[in-house]
Amino acid sequence: MSNLGSEEIEEEQGPYLGEYEGERNQKDERHGRGKAILPNGDTYEGDYENGQRNGTGIYKFKNGARYTGEWLRNKKHGTGTFAFPDGSKYEGSWSEDQRNGIGKYYYVNGDIYDGEWLNHERSGQGSYTNAKTESTYIGVFHEGKMSGMGEVVYGTYKFIGSFKENKPEGKGKFVFANQCVQTGEYNWVEKPNIAGDEDETVIVPVWNAEDLNIVSQFHTDESIIKDIVISEDPIPEDLDDKIDLHNSVNEAVEEIAEPTAENEALLENFDNVDNVEKTAEELTEEPKTDEPELVEEKEE
Repeated sequence: MSNLGSEEIEEEQGPYLGEYEGERNQKDERHGRGKAILPNGDTYEGDYENGQRNGTGIYKFKNGARYTGEWLRNKKHGTGTFAFPDGSKYEGSWSEDQRNGIGKYYYVNGDIYDGEWLNHERSGQGSYTNAKTESTYIGVFHEGKMSGMGEVVYGTYKFIGSFKENKPEGKGKFVFANQCVQTGEYNWVEKPNIAGDEDETVIVPVWNAEDLNIVSQFHTDESIIKDIVISEDPIPEDLDDKIDLHNSVNEAVEEIAEPTAENEALLENFDNVDNVEKTAEELTEEPKTDEPELVEEKEE
């Protein structure tokens, strides 16, 4: 294995591969620690094995994005952090260039998802904190959306029930700090769309109260609640408060952030900017003329 000095730029046989300095194996492949400037202006500094990024390293995109973490056969694989130009960030597990396993995503609007991922999507158990409503959903996700059993924690109360397509649906209950528990059911109702979007109607979850119980270590008989009238809205901590709590639950789950199209395109098109170290047969693009002049690597 050779170790080139920091001022030496190597030339290797084959198609143009950009600029590289670092270690090589007996086959003259990039192997060990090295630094590379790709033809498109991106850079990589880290481990190589048999000509591929393998181990740990930092890949910096020309647009300001960067991935810092583990690699396997030129793909993000293992644990790593991807920071996007807009300030959003994912840190966690990767598999075959996709978010897979346990990870935490910090969205540009301040929301945070912490939980399981499958093929770039929120999937499995996780928690989603909504910065705007200061609420947190804890439960099951499917294909990026709240789907299954979960709960929304909001201030001094929480809703526990079933969710579908980011909306509460079916049986559930509100639990309040004053020991009130109200059971009921969310039914989906079609209403006119006042937002002015293309769809004329929207589906809105409507809460239908069924029963109210007060849990207390001192009182367990039904007389404690016999004079309380069950309303169509959940009972707040202060029974005289007229806050429409089910609306706050809807607000807590309806504005779920998604990675921006630009960020997802950056990941989906990673192979397009990653072609610098592929085989000669796979290389199809010539270096762009507006890129900084690099030392060409050519056949002797």
